[in-house]
Amino acid sequence: MGHTRPLLVFDSGIGGLSVLRPIRELLPRAPIVYVADSAGYPYGTKRAGEIEARVPALLGRLSERFDPELIVIACNTASTIALDGVRAALDVPIVGTVPAIKPAAERSQSRVIGVLGTKATVRQPYVDRLASEFAADCTVIRHGSAELVDLAESKLRGETADTAAYAEIMDGLLSQPDGERIDTVVLACTHFPLVEEELAAASPHPLAFVDGKEGIARRTAWLLRDKLWPDEPGEGRALFTRWAPELERYRVGLANYGLELIKGSGR
Repeated sequence: MGHTRPLLVFDSGIGGLSVLRPIRELLPRAPIVYVADSAGYPYGTKRAGEIEARVPALLGRLSERFDPELIVIACNTASTIALDGVRAALDVPIVGTVPAIKPAAERSQSRVIGVLGTKATVRQPYVDRLASEFAADCTVIRHGSAELVDLAESKLRGETADTAAYAEIMDGLLSQPDGERIDTVVLACTHFPLVEEELAAASPHPLAFVDGKEGIARRTAWLLRDKLWPDEPGEGRALFTRWAPELERYRVGLANYGLELIKGSGR
């Protein structure tokens, strides 16, 4: 990538691609290093202490290797648990990802909001604080799903969607008390916007889905507003922290996001 320092976009898997797309629209000439922590995947079923220890250390090594202008932690679970630790450890701008409860509350007419995330995210005190601050007059109903993360990963590999699985996940949210009144759902995992169409099709009634990807992109662009980028569109590389031959199945999907799959390790 020459002498131009890249943006580093980080997630446990491929969910951060939902954030990468609007970043690329605002900063098309910025080189990108996308890192999927396949050695630690999935984050959503891990203890908070594991993520708190792993993410700052891993991003420290990645920062030394790639010398990024800025790091986007495009993962709700990592951000809600480890964002403060990463910012304390690294001398580089960090943009995190938090559940979009505020815009969901602003949009909801029924005043009943669903929060669909990983199990690790939906139980975090950070989510409690967001709900208290921005949705105090709303009923906030949460549902954690590890399976939905895997479904998004399989979609990028080109595998056929399991419609019954999506219906079961939506039922886990909507069948809770007052769940039938939900009109707005926060997609509190960056994987989930990648399967928004499937979630909408699985719902028994129309829902508005809200996530924070555009806000993250705007924040990233603002922090880099004075940066002079090369004249040509920025190249993109995708790195998995643990390589396995089956990761080749991601190559076509990654190419649709302007990323070349590379076989190095980020551990």
